[in-house]
Amino acid sequence: MPKLDQKLTLTILTIAVATFSISSYANDKIGTEQCYGIVKAGKNDCKTGMHSCAGQSIKDGEGFINVPKGLCERLVGGSLKPKINS
Repeated sequence: MPKLDQKLTLTILTIAVATFSISSYANDKIGTEQCYGIVKAGKNDCKTGMHSCAGQSIKDGEGFINVPKGLCERLVGGSLKPKINS
């Protein structure tokens, strides 16, 4: 393999590893809490009483979104516990 191809391959591999590492760090849930009651319809991170998948809420305030710890209860409508569906 020519030197230029080796350098290009190494550069691409390095960028790929760095990108994976950054995205893994960004997805780390340490320092966050699940905040119910504030998320817009279809923007939830996961689960409601009706489903268990992200982005499937059909009305505002249904489901949760991850926010930094300590922020949820300071937000209007924010709760650390889900609403009980009747």
